[in-house]
Amino acid sequence: MSGRVPLPVRRPLSALRTMLHNEAGGGLVLMASAALALVVANSPWAETYFAVLAAHLGPLSVLHWINDALMAVFFLLVGLEIKREMLDGRLRTWPDRILPGIAALGGMLMPALVYVAVNRHSPETLRGWAIPAATDIAFALGVLALLGSRVPVSLKVFLTALAIIDDLGAVLIIAAFYTADLSLPMLGGAGLTLAVLYGMNKAGVARLWPYLLLGAVLWVFVLKSGIHATIAGVLVALTIPLRLSVGKPDDPTSPLHILEHAIHPWSAFLILPIFGFANAGVSLAGFSPAMLLDPVTLGVALGLFVGKQLGVFGFVLAVVRLGWAQRPAHATWLQVYGVALLCGVGFTMSLFIGLLAFAASPALEAETKIGVLVGSLACMAAGALVLRLAPRVPERRP
Repeated sequence: MSGRVPLPVRRPLSALRTMLHNEAGGGLVLMASAALALVVANSPWAETYFAVLAAHLGPLSVLHWINDALMAVFFLLVGLEIKREMLDGRLRTWPDRILPGIAALGGMLMPALVYVAVNRHSPETLRGWAIPAATDIAFALGVLALLGSRVPVSLKVFLTALAIIDDLGAVLIIAAFYTADLSLPMLGGAGLTLAVLYGMNKAGVARLWPYLLLGAVLWVFVLKSGIHATIAGVLVALTIPLRLSVGKPDDPTSPLHILEHAIHPWSAFLILPIFGFANAGVSLAGFSPAMLLDPVTLGVALGLFVGKQLGVFGFVLAVVRLGWAQRPAHATWLQVYGVALLCGVGFTMSLFIGLLAFAASPALEAETKIGVLVGSLACMAAGALVLRLAPRVPERRP
């Protein structure tokens, strides 16, 4: 025996910690890209900006490649996160799912009701009811990152779990309500490809490249089927093998963990900023304050700012008062309210759903963008202020 003490085996950070770190940093980059898009869209380069996005590369425009192809990778990551958290993470058991799950439900229901109330006399705009129902995890965690230790970790975990369930709801909404005319042959091809992917999972195929190769084939079928192409990313994610490691750091040999860790930095620091830059640019030429009262703009802004905080905070308060779950550890009610405000930052998903809802109306798309920007900025400012001023729970000394 040499007497040397063996060095501990280094394992990668858990997927949750990695996501918190990447999403927080990526949120700051996303903020910068959105701000840059607004500047460019209202500068002498505006004509070039819009022309490049409209230019065609093969069968799709640059904007469609970003929104249909690049965002499919983002949705692949969303699907991986949902599967991991449901089977092997913070949402593994029903008690773990109750608080963020009901909060996410309230956070989708109330904004939609606010939007419908504002647009009840405008049938052509009711199609956008789901726009304010989504939470942007990157932006919200970016704000929390700026606040540092003033926000307890339990609230960051709560916000992450809520956003993952919220993403699942957004995926279901997109699949159910925002589809074009369906092509049965393409749907059949997509179903057959998905069946092969499922069979590979059951057969124990652990290499990632066959899944990704067939995933590209599935994306083509879904793109041509009438269902939005990004749904293919979620479907592929559900077939990626996951080796459970309950109670331990993520198994570094599990295919799902390997793929998730590989995609996260690209999604946070490249894909979402590109999406933000391509979609946040709206020309303010001729803009007047009266336009903020247009039904779509007002419905989206109020849905995000009023509906989200009512839904998330109100449902959390009800669940805790009923004794179904406990308030996040070391968090005050004022801090929970601050996080509920941040849930109203709906940038990425809200813009995405808005583009699907009003694809045939550039004017309504512009109103959507203004509403998303106004509502999200208001939620960011109010949430950051509340969390900055909220007293922290003092640490208990033994």
